[in-house]
Amino acid sequence: MWRWRKKKTRRLRGSTVTKHYLENKETARKLVLARLQYFSQHYGLEWKRVAIRNQRRCWGSCSSLKNLNFNYKIQFLPPHLRDYIIVHEMCHLTHLNHQLDFWNLVGEVIPDYARCVAELQAIDKSGHSIENLLKIQAGYLSGTIKRAKPASEMDTNFPLSCEACGSSVICICSNGIS
Repeated sequence: MWRWRKKKTRRLRGSTVTKHYLENKETARKLVLARLQYFSQHYGLEWKRVAIRNQRRCWGSCSSLKNLNFNYKIQFLPPHLRDYIIVHEMCHLTHLNHQLDFWNLVGEVIPDYARCVAELQAIDKSGHSIENLLKIQAGYLSGTIKRAKPASEMDTNFPLSCEACGSSVICICSNGIS
């Protein structure tokens, strides 16, 4: 008696999503590499590898091996948010944490980084679909979407001190910012 077994295959998220990623991956890589080169003039930092990925939630990451990873959808964000994400991950080459030294390093080039974090949090809540990101990008360009207010102690969405560890800086354990 023959038993037919269904072959296990890795399911891709969706052919249209995968196709869009493959069509836009190299454009995102060129954009990210150009901005990394630009900001490396200020920071003088070196990285080993840059990967462009198709991630659902994460905009970027940095490994302890000095590898940088970015979501291909970064190219559909407004330029100031792209730059913030790239600088944020670049600064992790020096500090693999979110302590005061890290934020001071980010602030050298992006002094209003708290504003960028607030804007990205709002975008994260509305979703990372391409349609949504293109609407947001168009809204910034047309002026119908204004930049977020800077975070302050009064702003509960982005506290300046950590409730969990008592640190007087923005840290990962209080609100999951990466």
